[in-house]
Amino acid sequence: MYRYFVKLSYDGTAYHGWQTQRNAHTVQHALNEAFTLLLRTPVILTGCGRTDTGVHALEYYAHFDCEKELNPEECDRLAFKMNQYLKEDIAIHKIFRVGCRIHSRFSPVSRTYRYVITRKKDPFLVKRAHYLYGKIDIPSMNEAAAWLKSVNDFTSYSKADTDTKTNICAVSQAEWTEEGDLLVFTITADRFLRNMVRAIVGTLLDLGTGKITLKEFKKITADKDRSRAGDSVPACGLYLAQVKYPENIF
Repeated sequence: MYRYFVKLSYDGTAYHGWQTQRNAHTVQHALNEAFTLLLRTPVILTGCGRTDTGVHALEYYAHFDCEKELNPEECDRLAFKMNQYLKEDIAIHKIFRVGCRIHSRFSPVSRTYRYVITRKKDPFLVKRAHYLYGKIDIPSMNEAAAWLKSVNDFTSYSKADTDTKTNICAVSQAEWTEEGDLLVFTITADRFLRNMVRAIVGTLLDLGTGKITLKEFKKITADKDRSRAGDSVPACGLYLAQVKYPENIF
């Protein structure tokens, strides 16, 4: 049995997230179907993480196991055929063989998400950014974001009733930047909880719009109670931007 990694990206607008669900159109299902057809053998991909309905991925990795041994040239041809078969909202960038101990979900050392807010109504960013009008205190939000690097328990920003055993995460980067009319939040951590980024962004925006103070933001985080935090921002502005694996793992 051989293991292959797939590097891809996708626009999540038309999908109910990554993970296969009954009676729902998902990225994983579309890829399983395409690989099974082209390789003429059942293929089930394992993704590097779960993304919710409408969330996008600038960089995503998945792996599958197969009895067929493909050389690099055959992997390139398979990637080309996959791109011919798949719809335009999923792109395969590379397929390559790895050792069987390398796991797309459990081997990463960090993941980076970007949340994109547009301050100007833009028809070309519909379903790709969250439109938000009004004054926002970016320095205060950045002060709170930087403080998140000292936090380890993110229960206040986790979806309730998940199957995770711990809500401990190590955030190494969290900051807001202005890119023209866009306001972008970038956060990197060793792992993320379900709904964590969207809940953090929603609570930071409460701070940036004066609904809460920095002191209240810190207390909300410390209380470990999701009902105390802000609303989750819309999924359309969220992007999985980078998945980092240990050096030389491939």
